[in-house]
Amino acid sequence: MRRVGVYVDASNIGMNGGHGMRYEVLRTLACRGGGEPQRLNVYLAFDAQRADREPEYLQKASNYQAALRDQGFRVTVKQVRRFYDDEGMETKKANADLDMAVDVLTESERLDTVVLVTGDGDFVQVARALQSKGCRVEVVAFDNVSRELRDTADQFINGLLVPNLVPVRNAGPASPRWGEIGSRVRGVCQTYQAEQRYGFIRYLSGVPNSIVLAGQEETRSAFFRGGDLPNGLSETQLPSRDIILEFELSEPAKIDGLPVARRIDVIASI
Repeated sequence: MRRVGVYVDASNIGMNGGHGMRYEVLRTLACRGGGEPQRLNVYLAFDAQRADREPEYLQKASNYQAALRDQGFRVTVKQVRRFYDDEGMETKKANADLDMAVDVLTESERLDTVVLVTGDGDFVQVARALQSKGCRVEVVAFDNVSRELRDTADQFINGLLVPNLVPVRNAGPASPRWGEIGSRVRGVCQTYQAEQRYGFIRYLSGVPNSIVLAGQEETRSAFFRGGDLPNGLSETQLPSRDIILEFELSEPAKIDGLPVARRIDVIASI
């Protein structure tokens, strides 16, 4: 049994592409390959002054925390603190990095895999300390991810590419499920023929069962033409594993052919 610990820096991911993250999908992702969740921790900011002024904020925050606890996550709440400079300008801080770092290092003795859900480069040394203790370190983040943290992790997973981890941006209310024709999915362009002006976008049809995500049976490809690329994305930038594309899967142009990517948008460039 592979013992898994998940530690979510909710403020960081919420401001960097992870708003609306589905924690049940995160748990499935973290425990793929037969992992067993031992620690599930979330670190949230809470503004008490705002709660006094806005009952709706208080109710929403309370419901959110309760929903996380119902899914088996331990919630650590960090109070927002306000600071004022000489000119009276207000700065708000609710940094939970220290709490998260202490918890993960303290609890790592009983873990085989640690999943850090953050893009904050302050966790580079934490990741290295975990690895020195024998833990496998995975980093899940979305946008504005520290390059050093990505390179330090045993595996970096861009959460935008994980089916249903965060909602697609331009899907209608009755859109087909991720991976079906007519659905919107996210992927990266790993092959582009500049002279013929066509390429292929790789995407996941589901959360893989294997610890290693690349090359699994859930990996699919969609065909696209250069003329369908969105404004602002130059063909000279392709192929790229750092540009996250969201697109609609259309019917293959040929029998037994690949689905065609339409309505392509750039979601992030990490």
